[in-house]
Amino acid sequence: MSDNIKATVTEAVTESNTAQFVGSGSLKVYATPAMLALMEKAACEALKDVLGEGETTVGTLLNVKHLAATPVGMTVTATAELIERDGRKLLFNVQASDESGIIGEGSHERFVVLADRFTEKTYSKLNK
Repeated sequence: MSDNIKATVTEAVTESNTAQFVGSGSLKVYATPAMLALMEKAACEALKDVLGEGETTVGTLLNVKHLAATPVGMTVTATAELIERDGRKLLFNVQASDESGIIGEGSHERFVVLADRFTEKTYSKLNK
């Protein structure tokens, strides 16, 4: 994999990604699970052109602080930058912000897997 593997993605804060709607709280503010998913999406986006044939990645660890609330009507931007690779393990710095500044930051770990093999192994659980 080459250096400078980084991507940024955005989403609007709507009723459907608030803590109240997703069940992670009672307020109509951007949900922590939505922020985490956006950070993972940024990491996946960063890798889309560098993975081999049949490869994908799976998220295995998020260590993130949600620092500030974001109301419905604003936009959240998440960035993921690959900072370390150890075999199949990939470590990203992740950050999220809205128009007022940083709302979340931390690290995210993913593993490179063969998509077909991973899916087959996972679904074999149904036969046990």
